[in-house]
Amino acid sequence: MARGTFANIRTVNKLLKGEVGPRTIHIPSGEKLSVFDAAMRYKGEGLDTIILAGAEYGSGSSRDWAAKGPMLLGVKAVIAKSFERIHRSNLVGMGIIPLCFKAGEDAETLGLTGHERYTIELPSNVSEIRPGQDVTVVTDSGKSFSCTLRFDTEVELAYFNHGGILQYVIRNLINAIQ
Repeated sequence: MARGTFANIRTVNKLLKGEVGPRTIHIPSGEKLSVFDAAMRYKGEGLDTIILAGAEYGSGSSRDWAAKGPMLLGVKAVIAKSFERIHRSNLVGMGIIPLCFKAGEDAETLGLTGHERYTIELPSNVSEIRPGQDVTVVTDSGKSFSCTLRFDTEVELAYFNHGGILQYVIRNLINAIQ
């Protein structure tokens, strides 16, 4: 399942200068790897990953796997111009943070290459997060930009607080039994 994530032969990875296919570059080694192998290396190194995406992220994909796969690969956030409606909700259900660039901005206009390390400045307490609020993203190269947090409901915030919908349901079941 996880090996097939991002394995579409038409996937364009800008880290590879627009090369098409399910490959990426491991940063900082520069080694070209399958997306799965790179993700496992990052997990082994204890590094979380994010996705910088364009418009309508998640469109045309198998919705079931489109959110589960990135979660299994260790993706913690997706910063996109926009999301396919159901896919955004599915990402939240998997515990992945959906963020939108501000209007007129994207990775290219902000000069982001994907080689940076990113810090998403979320409030330390989930109860302080509000649906649709703006958050700051800072890179290790000193760039800072604002994104809209795409948790659209209080229920989605509850899912996020528990690490995803499955953990939310399990904890509620356990609490109901006690």
